[in-house]
Amino acid sequence: YAGQITVYSQQYEKVKGDLDKHIADYAALEEIQKGIDKWQDLLTDLEPELEKLNSQLYTQKQNEQRIALFKPELDRKRATSDAWNELSANFGQATGDRFKNIAQQYTMGILLMYANKQLELLTNRYELRQVHDSLTLDIIDHEMADTERTVNSLSGGETFLVSLGLALGLSSLASGKIRIESLFIDEGFGSLDADTLRITLDALEQLQAQGRKVGVISHVEELKERISAQIQVVKKSNGNSKVIVRCV
Repeated sequence: YAGQITVYSQQYEKVKGDLDKHIADYAALEEIQKGIDKWQDLLTDLEPELEKLNSQLYTQKQNEQRIALFKPELDRKRATSDAWNELSANFGQATGDRFKNIAQQYTMGILLMYANKQLELLTNRYELRQVHDSLTLDIIDHEMADTERTVNSLSGGETFLVSLGLALGLSSLASGKIRIESLFIDEGFGSLDADTLRITLDALEQLQAQGRKVGVISHVEELKERISAQIQVVKKSNGNSKVIVRCV
């Protein structure tokens, strides 16, 4: 009997161990079920909110479709608005100063185009350039590696040449389709050195060769040798003057 008791005891312990394990597993399952029930209750509570969000999402999609229908018209109106805003930014000033400045800059650009063509006849050294978004001029000096110079850096002779180029350009701009045949220069030659004077007179002779009548008023003696037709005003001893017309 002792052997059988031992076997039964071992079986009992095994069955008891399995039972304890099943009891523990059942307890764990109960806890899991409690957790499942808790989450199920939470999901149940969230169902109305989910339905609300789904409804909002559906409304959002409908709105997006309606917006897509209006987008082409919106883009056209936005383009029109941008154009008016740009006009307002440029011309919408009550005093008109902004528009006047734009018009002056545009006109100056055209003037410089004519003036630079005339400067090419005077000398290949200088070129006028308009400073961006301003009415200020700079001078490009081609004999100084295209250095940009301010007008304040010009000598008397250089200023005379540039001024002459601007005056000729202005006459071309103002004349339109009408050709201005006559050009009168009153003084200004006294500040020129010999080389600049020679360059200037060469340019004036070229203008004359193009058909323009060039008149010069000056006290510079060197001009007498270069100007063929002269009207001389000679002071007399009694305080009077006489006029002499001559061709050299």
